[in-house]
Amino acid sequence: MKIAAVQMVATPDVDRNIADARRLVALAADAGARLVALPEYFCLMGQRDDDKLAIAEADGDGPIQAFLADTARRHGIWLVGGTLPIRAATPDRVRNACCVYGPSGARVARYDKIHLFAFDNGRERYDEGRVLEAGSEPVAFDADGFRVGLSVCYDLRFPELYRALMQPACDLLVVPAAFTYTTGQAHWELLLRARAVENQCHVLASAQGGLHENGRRTWGHSMVIDPWGEVLAVQAEGEGLAIADAAIERRNAVREQLPALAHRRL
Repeated sequence: MKIAAVQMVATPDVDRNIADARRLVALAADAGARLVALPEYFCLMGQRDDDKLAIAEADGDGPIQAFLADTARRHGIWLVGGTLPIRAATPDRVRNACCVYGPSGARVARYDKIHLFAFDNGRERYDEGRVLEAGSEPVAFDADGFRVGLSVCYDLRFPELYRALMQPACDLLVVPAAFTYTTGQAHWELLLRARAVENQCHVLASAQGGLHENGRRTWGHSMVIDPWGEVLAVQAEGEGLAIADAAIERRNAVREQLPALAHRRL
């Protein structure tokens, strides 16, 4: 199955971001991608963290979700909709939700980001917990014979989430993200390849990548990685695609040659 990571440099303008996402997904579909993943916050990189509250949608209803459903149906693809803000039970909070749509346009999965990013190096300061309400449950779905596990950005640092997604084992792990330039330069590829190697499956990582209008700079480097940890495709910076074939045969070969998953003791 050909898979594609869409890389964007999203803006504070939702309509412009959706237009860019529509164009890039179409390019991926035209190139033969059967499963396409948008980045985290593909619909909005606001001036302030709480700008998300103004565009938050009810679960299952809203123009951003409608765009994702329509786009999946139009191209007949599996579309991992990066993330969008969905209203939470807690006042003044939203869920950072990854919604997945099948070729019919029906939603097949929703994963709410579990781990909320916080970082302060004296120059950059982030605290997602001020606006986000954390999710609690790992989520996977089936697509064309692949079991696909979902995660978002900061989740990448928590291998126990991916172990939970391996029961039953996934064939592909998807990671929409908006890694900062600082943390991405240090850890992004290292962690993605580690998740691929330790779980012996493909990884599809779709990222924000560039200097945004709000002044934030994201690392980019959207990637497709195989179960041996080999990087098959990368989009370093700026909008574009990382696209490659994910083969069950490759996963099987790696697991047969080095049956590490069967050797687990803890």
